[in-house]
Amino acid sequence: MAERVSVSIKDGVADVRLNRPEKMNALDQAMLEGLLRTGVELASDRSLRAIVLSGEGRAFSAGLDFASFAAMAGEGGDVEMSASTLLRREQDNPANRAQRVAFVWTEAPVPVIAAIHGVAFGGGFQIAMGADIRYVAPDARLSVMEIKWGLIPDMTGSQTLRRLVRLDVAKELTFTGRTVSGREALELGLATHVSETPREDALALAREIASKSPDAIRAAKRLLNAAGLVSLEEGLRLEEKLQMELIGTPNQVEAVRANLEKREPKFRDPD
Repeated sequence: MAERVSVSIKDGVADVRLNRPEKMNALDQAMLEGLLRTGVELASDRSLRAIVLSGEGRAFSAGLDFASFAAMAGEGGDVEMSASTLLRREQDNPANRAQRVAFVWTEAPVPVIAAIHGVAFGGGFQIAMGADIRYVAPDARLSVMEIKWGLIPDMTGSQTLRRLVRLDVAKELTFTGRTVSGREALELGLATHVSETPREDALALAREIASKSPDAIRAAKRLLNAAGLVSLEEGLRLEEKLQMELIGTPNQVEAVRANLEKREPKFRDPD
């Protein structure tokens, strides 16, 4: 069986691809485990500057592969046991394993850019919502599809979706499971940009981000992730704390010098 997730890293940019094109990158157990493992490993790479997340073949991801879990049950397995594996919560982590597959990209210390083409349904949609920025093809199709199966979003979509769109929009999409195009996704706030070449544009943006101070980029993501989730006082104190930690550091000084000397900066990997 081919690796479900492929990763290549060049100049600090990780190109992460869901790699099950024959099944439109549907999420089976191996894909879920591969995504979580990849996200955890990349989070510890201090040389990393940005991540681009996309799908091989005709789609980003068609969502959970119910057939694969049914097959597991038919081979002496147990549907309840499969669910318990996905819902297992590791010590001191508020998210279960299924939730972490999507939220690991939100928690990554560097910016994550999703490039969406074809479909992003159900769990695939929730993984895309875990990214910081989304480039979406105009004819892409996105759906909070869980209601079709009598379920609710359970891979952190209830949290990430609510931060992107109005509450009434989040409810309508969740209650109906209707499919939206890439263009409507932009109008609703689900997409950052509509692009005919989402992966290429996402990689270009990732390279631009990689040219900035990695310390400042990581601090900015941490600060903005906390915005709205903590009190105003806590948010302002975090802003102050992170800024004070940046001022006078080698990378901050290099950013100033490079600008004054009109040259490309040479940044160090974060400590």
